[in-house]
Amino acid sequence: MKRRAFLAAGSGLTVTFLSACQLPVIPKRPLPDPADALSWIRFAEGRYTLFLPRVEMGQNILTSLKQIACEELGVGWSLVDARLPSTADIRRVRATVGSESIKAFALPLAQACATLRDAVAAGQTTGVLAAEARPVAELKSMRAGRFVGKALPIEQGRAIVRGEALYAADVRRPGMLFGRVLRAPASPELRSNLVAFDEGAARAVAGFVSLVRDPALTMLQAEGLGIVARTPGALDRIEAALAPRWQIDGAFERRDIDATVDIDRRLQASPSLRHRLHDDGIDRDAAWDVDLRIDVPLAAHAPIQPRAAVAEMAGADGMQLWVGSQDVFYQRDVIAKRLGLDADKVLVHGRRVGGSFGGKTICTVELEASLLARAARAPVKVQWTRAQEFRLGYHRPPSSHRLRVRLKDGRIDQWWHAFASSHILFTNAGVPAWMQRITDFVGDDGVARGASPPYRANARRVEFDLTRLPVLTGPWRGLGAGPNLFAIECAIDECARSAKADPVRFRLDHIDDSRLARVLQRVAEAAGWGVAATPPAGRRRGRGVACGIYKAMSYAAVVADVEVDGTSGAIRVTQLWCAHDCGLAVNPDQVRAQCEGNLVWGIGMVLSEALPVARSQVSAQSFADSPIPRLHDVPPMQVILVDGGEPPTGAGETAIVAAGAAIANAVRDATQFRITRLPTATVPVPPSPS
Repeated sequence: MKRRAFLAAGSGLTVTFLSACQLPVIPKRPLPDPADALSWIRFAEGRYTLFLPRVEMGQNILTSLKQIACEELGVGWSLVDARLPSTADIRRVRATVGSESIKAFALPLAQACATLRDAVAAGQTTGVLAAEARPVAELKSMRAGRFVGKALPIEQGRAIVRGEALYAADVRRPGMLFGRVLRAPASPELRSNLVAFDEGAARAVAGFVSLVRDPALTMLQAEGLGIVARTPGALDRIEAALAPRWQIDGAFERRDIDATVDIDRRLQASPSLRHRLHDDGIDRDAAWDVDLRIDVPLAAHAPIQPRAAVAEMAGADGMQLWVGSQDVFYQRDVIAKRLGLDADKVLVHGRRVGGSFGGKTICTVELEASLLARAARAPVKVQWTRAQEFRLGYHRPPSSHRLRVRLKDGRIDQWWHAFASSHILFTNAGVPAWMQRITDFVGDDGVARGASPPYRANARRVEFDLTRLPVLTGPWRGLGAGPNLFAIECAIDECARSAKADPVRFRLDHIDDSRLARVLQRVAEAAGWGVAATPPAGRRRGRGVACGIYKAMSYAAVVADVEVDGTSGAIRVTQLWCAHDCGLAVNPDQVRAQCEGNLVWGIGMVLSEALPVARSQVSAQSFADSPIPRLHDVPPMQVILVDGGEPPTGAGETAIVAAGAAIANAVRDATQFRITRLPTATVPVPPSPS
């Protein structure tokens, strides 16, 4: 949709058109087709080059799409060179989001490779080919074969182990300098301005190059002061010497955020929330069999690599960048607009990304590096500190849920799920407040993801409210699917208890989707569901189950075993099983790896992950302040891949729909205590029966 059409359609009222400079750059998300795919695969001098149309950020899609190419081309592994492209190498492609790389890109790539294969076989080795779409049944790569369906070594695996230069932070350019942009110790949602600094002291620091004051360094409402140095270590010394003082307008604490999303306060203020996924009539006054409140906190993406970028002027009117971003074309668009350059004069090289999880889609460090490089007339690398990553990146929004369920004859009769959260797709990190108010007319599909329960009920009401928060929120590991399905699966577990039914049997009795039922049955079989184990002395042992559907395309079910210390109440996850169905698994090892990552996310979600807020900002400085699971927290895990012959879909975030809730349900089984506020590392333990 064009920007003006979007504004007009969104308001339904009189529209005042603003100048282009006041509008944010809107990401372009074209769907791939065979014509696009022919720019991804090239043939020259007996070899093939695959330019990856996806960003490689640890999901190892570089390996999987090379498997598709080799299978369809009918050539050996060594004859295909897989490369991460620049914006000059291929046509514009969608951002790498949504666990859709195989689902959306495997088929166009296969069709392009089939076209190229037939042309080379016919002796045509030069020129540009016309795209030729052909039925899936004619494509060798859409079924298991020599490469597809096999666990092959990951591309760039040896280079990673050897510490070779793969990431944006590894880039070295002749004469390269190092930069940082200083901002007030407050959320960029609050207006902040620099009022004083000691320039003389900064210039006296060894390695000082320059200070940069540029209006384009303003992030949202936070003014930025750029510093450039000859070494990375000098940046800390220059920052300390500057001793900048800031004026900050406004203030907030965590309690203000909690109160804003508090679902019970919202329901007291209004019996109906603004957005509805299901709107069946329900009896609000009769007694409920299950009445559950779930609160999920703000959480960080916590990539191991803080974001980094290198920028270098290309002549007098061009810019070249090396980035670790989920969307290199969006970086090009933003840099071109903000620096007043022609888009074809901005060249962006995509590098391997050291963890992203939805957090590296907007333009932040890339713009900072470009502005500092332009000011310094030299290549500049900017790498955020861990504290900047926490404070200036966007995060999973907090959410507050109220679930009420009424049973009839042991079955779900009426289901009511009301929740409040902040924006995800229309993130406040990129969408100004006035524009976000327009988008609120249509809701936010990212917030709503996964909120429609996959269980039968005679009546369902699912509704939610959106609110802009003073901290930055946006896409995070499955978007709303993680928190929403955590709440749903905890409520379903309570329904089974109320009905005095086995949790697996209760779910199966309410599921219509055969693929969801299949993964649930498979994980129950693998875990030996129903066989009780004797806990060690002084510990309580419990077992929980959860399942779900991700984006109506992929399925997962998880069984968790936990032990709870009988004295301290400390929770330890002792075993996890996961059954996963994403159709054809192009590389089974990589699908299992994605599932294992999701299971670890589930452990963190329940036991440890929350982002602290204090004094008008995200206050975490390191992983000590916002911990992620460590190796000793990770138990043995078994992943069962279920393939019923369906086409490949997405694996990246699917298992998060079940991982956390299975652990919480296991804690409930062990202690009778329902975890309702995340994270919770210890729980009350009732005395053992005499």
